[in-house]
Amino acid sequence: MAIAELGVVVLDCPDPRALAGFYAAVLGGTVEGDSDWADLKIPGGPALAFQAAPGLVPPKWPAPDASQQFHLDLTVQDLDAAEASVLELGAKPLDADDRSRGWRVYADPAGHPFCLCAC
Repeated sequence: MAIAELGVVVLDCPDPRALAGFYAAVLGGTVEGDSDWADLKIPGGPALAFQAAPGLVPPKWPAPDASQQFHLDLTVQDLDAAEASVLELGAKPLDADDRSRGWRVYADPAGHPFCLCAC
């Protein structure tokens, strides 16, 4: 028997509504909340939450001497089309040069790493 049930994954960031808006544009859903906390309600999927952390120091990636802390794997049908969309929304490529792999790594506007993964 499980002790707990996962409620939500929370990302620290300087501007919760802005980062929730970025992920809403990528994943769909609606943003609720204020300047200190925002929830992204994703239809048929898990929610994400965003918490104000004005002094956030984004993880370094890749950095063998520093942890990336966590990352999100986002499954997509078309890597090239998804890449163009997330870059237009403000993502930064971290390791997207290798086109032979089925995944590419980016940082969201607050600096959290995430991967686009071909399904």
